[in-house]
Amino acid sequence: MSHSEMSDLIVQTFPVGMLGCNCTILADPKSREAIVIDPGGDHDAILARLKKEGLVLKAMLHTHAHVDHIGGTRAVHEATRAKILFHEKDRWLYDNIRMQAEWIGMAVADPAKPDAYLAEGDEIRFGSGLLRTIHTPGHTPGSLCFHWPASDLVFSGDTLFAGSIGRTDLWGGSMPQILESIEKKLLAPFEDATRVIPGHGSATTIGQERRTNPFVGKKS
Repeated sequence: MSHSEMSDLIVQTFPVGMLGCNCTILADPKSREAIVIDPGGDHDAILARLKKEGLVLKAMLHTHAHVDHIGGTRAVHEATRAKILFHEKDRWLYDNIRMQAEWIGMAVADPAKPDAYLAEGDEIRFGSGLLRTIHTPGHTPGSLCFHWPASDLVFSGDTLFAGSIGRTDLWGGSMPQILESIEKKLLAPFEDATRVIPGHGSATTIGQERRTNPFVGKKS
């Protein structure tokens, strides 16, 4: 877990759920407005952190709609009424959360209705905070990354990991697409110093992945 106030925003990242999805709370310390990225499970822990910090959750952003990234969404939404946001191309995965859960031996409730869809270039504001949406298909058709310009930080979901990339053998996955997304949407526009918080595992940087990730530079 990390807890800091970089660029005047509160940042907490911690693993949730049986598959250890990285969930992040971002908040403006003045307005106390917050967003959550990938509430994949352990909704009580997420809500407890929000309450401890005195935060008002405005929205939940989802890097994609696999069950380990949306497992806590309904419960957090019901407790906070925060908006549910993800890319429209993952709606079919979102609606089939119970099928996904059964595949890995989990039990979940039916999903709550999403409030809106996110697309390339969309901006999400919370207090003084701002995130920009990047559409990076490949792990799923609607996979997204989120860039926090004030701190040059990318939340890469399951598109890019430290030393690896997201699997493409699940529903809607595509190896050519994910490699193109990484090259054109992450490596090309961002500097080596850009920090990356992936959907699972440890943080990294664009430069580290450019230099050492065995998948980078491959075409298929």
